[in-house]
Amino acid sequence: MARFSTLFVMLAALFWGLSGGIAGMLMAEGWAPLVVSFYRGAIGLGVVVIWLLLRPQGNGLANRTLWGWSALAGLGVAGNFSFYFVSISEGSVAVAATLMYCAPVFVYLVSFALRLERPTPLKWAAIAMVMVGIVLLTRIYEVGAGGVTPLGVAAGLLSGLSYAVFIFGFKYAAPHGSPQAILVIALAVFSVVLFAVGDTGQILAVVGTSSWPLFAVIGILGAGLSFILYIIGLNYTAPAVASIVAMVEPVTASLFGVVVLNESLVAIQLLGMALILGTVTVLSVSSSA
Repeated sequence: MARFSTLFVMLAALFWGLSGGIAGMLMAEGWAPLVVSFYRGAIGLGVVVIWLLLRPQGNGLANRTLWGWSALAGLGVAGNFSFYFVSISEGSVAVAATLMYCAPVFVYLVSFALRLERPTPLKWAAIAMVMVGIVLLTRIYEVGAGGVTPLGVAAGLLSGLSYAVFIFGFKYAAPHGSPQAILVIALAVFSVVLFAVGDTGQILAVVGTSSWPLFAVIGILGAGLSFILYIIGLNYTAPAVASIVAMVEPVTASLFGVVVLNESLVAIQLLGMALILGTVTVLSVSSSA
């Protein structure tokens, strides 16, 4: 298992990247971002329930603390998926995926605020570089340029912030139960929240639509199998290596957007993307060293 660990992390990132592209296709057909998000998490829930049933040992489901932190992780996933897809619908897959990749920056800022991490000049410089990259990528200095709306920019950044919430929730739930139990609780909370706030008519209409196979793929690959592969892979992969391999996600999403969805990026946006991906990767590697 250990020799395949890096491959597992890479496959998980690849599946996450593809899920952004598939979501773009579904939203182009008229499906609402929250409906696409709901099915991604709800179908993913079915996959991780099977994982829990196959490996029920030490699940910790009787622990109230596990439920609390796992529920917070579920809210983080709900925000991450939903804001990411809103960002795609308001801009492009490439921009949305890269903005979401800023999540480690939010983790640092929250850690600074909670005094869990000591701020250093290097970390502040890296955060500043990411901010510059965001400005170049979104071309926010000329609002509406390249088809990226202010809502798309805000949603992309909120998806990264929500992912940071998921990371903290999962981290603090981990000592109290198994990863599969945490994911089951998190995705169950996710499904309840998204069903409550989503378009019920569209959610029910998916069952009889010809787009159903795409919904199934985005759920199985984008939330079920990918989470399982990522967690198993992390058990044997150094965090520094995992942070580099995770770049597969925004790169895959961007290529999907350009090749399949006919999206385009100008040179200044490519520079911004490179600045964000490079800086975040170096920041993650240095913190893991």
